[in-house]
Amino acid sequence: MSQLDLIVYGATSFVGQILCRTLIDVPGVKWAMAGRSEAKLRALRDSMGLQAAKLELIIAEASEAPALRAMCERAKVIISTVGPYALYGSTLVEVCAATGTDYCDLTGETQWIRKMIDRHQAAAKASGARIVHCCGFDSLPSDLGVHLVQGRAMKEFGHPCIRVKTRVKLMRGGVSGGTFASMLNLAKESARDSALRRELGNPYSLCPEGPTRASVRQPDANTPKWDGDFKAWQAPFVMAAINTRVVHRTNALLAHRYGHDFLYDEAMLTGTGAAGWARASGLTVGLVGLLGASAVPPMRWGLERFVLPKPGEGPSPQAQAMGYFDFRILGSGNGFRVSAKITGDRDPGYGSTARMVAQAGLCLAMDVPKREGGFWTPAALMGDVLIDRLVANAGLTFEIVDTEATPRSAA
Repeated sequence: MSQLDLIVYGATSFVGQILCRTLIDVPGVKWAMAGRSEAKLRALRDSMGLQAAKLELIIAEASEAPALRAMCERAKVIISTVGPYALYGSTLVEVCAATGTDYCDLTGETQWIRKMIDRHQAAAKASGARIVHCCGFDSLPSDLGVHLVQGRAMKEFGHPCIRVKTRVKLMRGGVSGGTFASMLNLAKESARDSALRRELGNPYSLCPEGPTRASVRQPDANTPKWDGDFKAWQAPFVMAAINTRVVHRTNALLAHRYGHDFLYDEAMLTGTGAAGWARASGLTVGLVGLLGASAVPPMRWGLERFVLPKPGEGPSPQAQAMGYFDFRILGSGNGFRVSAKITGDRDPGYGSTARMVAQAGLCLAMDVPKREGGFWTPAALMGDVLIDRLVANAGLTFEIVDTEATPRSAA
């Protein structure tokens, strides 16, 4: 029987430390901190005050399966913050799948998620382990926001939205060093693997294979354009590549509850007029330049060394508290529209993400009855229960702003 509700693996990472400081204030939870360095774990525990004095420390290297197995057998849920996951996370997922231990993480590495599903889905189903990737800024707001809009559409109009758009209206705060490290590692992998490059262009790359896998062409949000629904210019959103795939996997896992012809895209709103167009164009050029530079070894080295934040680095607590994000989601169906607003009151990549994954882990441990094991998405497995937790404990809001009937041709 599990002795602990949660174990945070990678506790001394930048996000891991914020996560642990979040959990220390949650009453009635039995949890421990884990990582490869006992000295760093002890220093973290000492910095957390008397409340953490008796917190157990577990030492396990990311590549040592026996130590990871011993750790997993003691917990209901493992929360992993060890990225890039493609470099450091695979053995832990394999062990969780084999031991029946529930697991969640912060990854946005689509190529690694696909690999983990292919390798360990059968073992997770057999053991009952529920593996849930993407429980941070990528991709909880998007995945749960679409879930919210589709739920309201079904309740009020009897049908799901045919198309859903997520637009980033406002955002303040940096992307984490771990996220950039994952992006650069993906650039390295794709530069030498043409099959991976093709897979990265497929919006359904995380969906289960088979005859029911959807194939409808998805909207293009990779260029500056005017969005008539939001009455603003839009630019590509850097997290869209992972978020859209998670949303489509949710649809597939829920037996295409959103429909086989469901359309979904994400972008950033940049304002109106010439200034809005200029911002959209500048953001597009900057993103394309960053991705292009990441694919060239000398330029990638320069980015890693001189430009991008490194894993383990991040903003001060004051800067985290000043961050925020505001997503707007619009769903349209045959004769109706549903709009929603999703916000967070900390910087997306650090403070908000840490609190999101904390609540996802607690939700897995305490709120979601055991069901079929396998690789789930946050919305497909936890849905409304996780939304309630995030609103109550993580500084997020999920709000239906409006529902309206429209002419039948508006879908």
